Amino acid sequence: MKKMETEEKESSAQQSNAQPEAMARSSSTKDPPPAPSWFTPKRLLIIFCVINMINYVDRGAIASNGVNGSARSCDDKGICTSGSGIQGEFHLTNFEDGLLSSAFMVGLLVASPIFASLAKSHNPFRLIGVGLSVWTLAAAGCGSAFSFWFIAICRMLVGVGEASFISLAAPFIDDNAPVSQKTAWLAMFYMCIPSGVALGYVYGGFVGGHFNWRYAFWGEALLMLPFAVFGFVVKPLQLKGFAHVESKKALTSVETVSAVNDDSEASKVDGHILVGRDGISADDLNTPCKSVGICNIRNQFSRFAKDMKVLLVDKVYVINVLGYIAYNFVIGAYSYWGPKAGYNIYHMKSADMMFGGVTIVCGILGTISGGFILDRMSATISHAFILLSGATFLGAIFCFLAFCLRSLYGFIVLFAVGELLVFATQAPVNYVCLHCVKPSLRPLSMAISTVSIHIFGDVPSSPLVGVLQDHVNNWRETALILTSILFLAAGIWFIGVFLHSVDKFNDESESQVSANTVANRKPLLDGNEEESPREV
Repeated sequence: MKKMETEEKESSAQQSNAQPEAMARSSSTKDPPPAPSWFTPKRLLIIFCVINMINYVDRGAIASNGVNGSARSCDDKGICTSGSGIQGEFHLTNFEDGLLSSAFMVGLLVASPIFASLAKSHNPFRLIGVGLSVWTLAAAGCGSAFSFWFIAICRMLVGVGEASFISLAAPFIDDNAPVSQKTAWLAMFYMCIPSGVALGYVYGGFVGGHFNWRYAFWGEALLMLPFAVFGFVVKPLQLKGFAHVESKKALTSVETVSAVNDDSEASKVDGHILVGRDGISADDLNTPCKSVGICNIRNQFSRFAKDMKVLLVDKVYVINVLGYIAYNFVIGAYSYWGPKAGYNIYHMKSADMMFGGVTIVCGILGTISGGFILDRMSATISHAFILLSGATFLGAIFCFLAFCLRSLYGFIVLFAVGELLVFATQAPVNYVCLHCVKPSLRPLSMAISTVSIHIFGDVPSSPLVGVLQDHVNNWRETALILTSILFLAAGIWFIGVFLHSVDKFNDESESQVSANTVANRKPLLDGNEEESPREV
């Protein structure tokens, strides 16, 4: 009799565990993620490239003489000239003018990890729509500004709006690009950075010179408005590694119940039972909350902390970002101090035009070339590190030799070759950020990479190089010392060649999607069925 009772209990337990699994399968089959029929991968790439271009046009426009302008000045005879642009209209000092750039960066760096974390609980495509809406309103606010503090707040909100796009756009492109052209597609996306900034200089100078600086911001807002609306009206795309929004709540609750009931789905860490695919402890689930909002915030912070720990212990990711920081330290200082160094070393009459032209041409050609070369090598993380270290090392040699020459024409040739090689790293470094982590961590990976290269790279590099120049009082020595940091970046990336690296693009172990959903999922976009990697 006892044997019969135990057998009945075991069978009832198996049935109770089988019920949630059946519910998960039925919910996943009934609610497949919608796929817009007209929305092909190439159209997605074009739309994202245009949005990225507008973002960087804004960065170039506010730095242009036509929009940024100049402060009111007086000569020795007491004759004063009225200021122009933002600086002239609001009577800003150079320090206050610089704060506008800092305000933008604060919004960008603070909001990037926030949007990346929200992608786990909200549809990432809708988050891009929210960010672009904030960007559009903030850009229009810059054009309607009536004081320095108002435009500073608007610039911060522009950074917040851009944060959603830079964190989430690259994973979407990586999902939908053909397997043999993934890095090339990323290269075309990042090519919009130098070309957008250059176009922004021209756009800001033309609009500010012929009309008024305010029209430049209003024009940007009008250009971005259709894309902000597009983010809400089109059927939302699903990002690889994230559950479908409509079925996410059902799947989460079902998986939690089955995980608690089944010891095979749970694991113990430091005496706590961890359940679910995000590693949420059972103790946290049982802890009472005063409100649903507090629970959601606590869960978001808990998930963010766990994800950050995963990133920080990933040697491949850390090495990649450290090399990127050293690289961006040099590039940021080049963009700020390059024209002044060129003018003082080679007495160039048009140093701005020369450095700007070389950067634009080499930036576009180098970025595209780096993407296509990595694809030809067969895109892997180890091959990406080989390309990163090799291109950066050779580029550093050419740039270093360029500043050693006394001939202006020899400098231009060598420096152009050096920048061409240095810019070839843009697509490979972001490829590693996307593929060295699991799909659900890609937005956070991109966000933390962006935050790191700015906080430790280009933001402190300009004032530190200024301090170095004040100390040595020789622009050639300063430029050579700065360029030598590229050798450090190449060395850091070279370490990555010897690390054990695994491409986790198809790793669904942390995905919130059930196994049945993964097995039956269709490509994100209809136009990429044949070339999308099969998910197992």
